[in-house]
Amino acid sequence: MNSTQSIGETYLTGITTTGTPHLGNYVGAIRPAIENSQNPAHRAFYFLADLHALIKCQDPARVHQSTREIAATWLALGLNTDNVIFYRQSDVPEITQLTWLLTCVTAKGLMNRAHAYKDSVQKNLDENEDPDFGINMGLFSYPILMAADILLFHGSKVPVGRDQIQHLEMARDIAQRFNFLYGEHFTLPEAVVDADTAVLQGLDGRKMSKSYNNTIPLFLPEKQLRKFINKIKTNLLEPGEPKDPDSSTVFQIWRAFASVEQTEEMRRAYANGIAWGEAKKQLFELINDQIRDARESYSALLENPAHIERTLQEGAKKARAQAEPFYARLREAVGISSLEC
Repeated sequence: MNSTQSIGETYLTGITTTGTPHLGNYVGAIRPAIENSQNPAHRAFYFLADLHALIKCQDPARVHQSTREIAATWLALGLNTDNVIFYRQSDVPEITQLTWLLTCVTAKGLMNRAHAYKDSVQKNLDENEDPDFGINMGLFSYPILMAADILLFHGSKVPVGRDQIQHLEMARDIAQRFNFLYGEHFTLPEAVVDADTAVLQGLDGRKMSKSYNNTIPLFLPEKQLRKFINKIKTNLLEPGEPKDPDSSTVFQIWRAFASVEQTEEMRRAYANGIAWGEAKKQLFELINDQIRDARESYSALLENPAHIERTLQEGAKKARAQAEPFYARLREAVGISSLEC
């Protein structure tokens, strides 16, 4: 789950803890959120979606390490935890408690239509397997947990990628059903797709994604960063031959990190036939210069997990201060409050 939610000046972003942050994560979700965190006028919630991670990853060491790496990444890049609420999903029990309340008003037919579930069923059918082979209830009901993430903090506008639009529509349907049964408690979220959000290509030219194994980890040591950038797939055009920047993964990544002036300069270099080796060398230098200081902070944070844990616990305390009173009202609404009331 990589989604950002807002209500007026409120934002919420969840980052699934199943891998090491890469350049695509940085330019698509992390960098904009870090910038927002510097604005005290923004009310923001950023969380590590470790419960979502369990849907597809049953490797405890991987989930644990990814949680530490992702938290360290956000902190190293300058997330202002004085202005935002930064927490681990599993540290806010009201999220899972609300998930059950929502589950009890969600039609199974709605979950049957979820893209992730349907895709898994179709894959099984294509391979002559039982339709539900290997499909767990976490995958099946994932949209309900996502709805709880959003509804608990009163989201109204939710900027997301196109692949998440359906989940937001489901969250809206679930909220409407709950409101119909128990009164107007939830704000109905609306998906907002930002066409300007950067989506980087990976080493093979496809979307940079852990599932494709084509990522460039964000905080690689310098030598390894250079090695990964040199692996980016290019065509066979020789030095001196004009190259098309708009079909080049190297240029696309360059544009995500460069200024307008640097981008235009590189575009001219492509027209003049820059060698692929030189283009990759300049890309390495551009990225390395921008992340060098944060890389050092990241390494220091990984060696101090107690500091990361304290930061997450402080964030969870702030998040629960928002969640507890609202969930108490929801309990009362469904009839599971104290008998003395």
